[in-house]
Amino acid sequence: MKEILEILEKDARTTPETIATMTGKKVAEVKRAISEAEKERIILKYKTVINWEKVKEPQVWALIEVKVQPQRGVGFDAVAERIYRFPQARSVYLVSGTYDLSVLVVGKTMQEVAAFVSEKLSTLESVQGTITHFMLKKFKEDGDILEDKGPTQRIPISA
Repeated sequence: MKEILEILEKDARTTPETIATMTGKKVAEVKRAISEAEKERIILKYKTVINWEKVKEPQVWALIEVKVQPQRGVGFDAVAERIYRFPQARSVYLVSGTYDLSVLVVGKTMQEVAAFVSEKLSTLESVQGTITHFMLKKFKEDGDILEDKGPTQRIPISA
């Protein structure tokens, strides 16, 4: 199963027939493993990584650090769930350090992201504070280099 998942993680378009050839498994076995992984929510979805800058579609991404007062009996889970239910929140992680949650947010403008933070995120009862980091440029996303410039040229070392 792990081998099949690793192939799909690199390229979700890989067909069961190709996976069977790559792994030496039967096509029916590969299809069954994929179906089982989908039912058990091991495979959550198939995704396309898009370089939106090339499409010229305005998007502003921000990483928000959130300080939270954990709630009795549920810890950080309840507030994390409230946050990840917002459509602006692309990813939500419990992290170690000064802040408790890391929230990746997307909007059309900096003002839209700022409004989300000030009007929705900061006003949640358990939220004690936030720090917003606007992303200025993406170089790599989900393991994919967004602008491949070919092989790097090494600088010769002179003595």
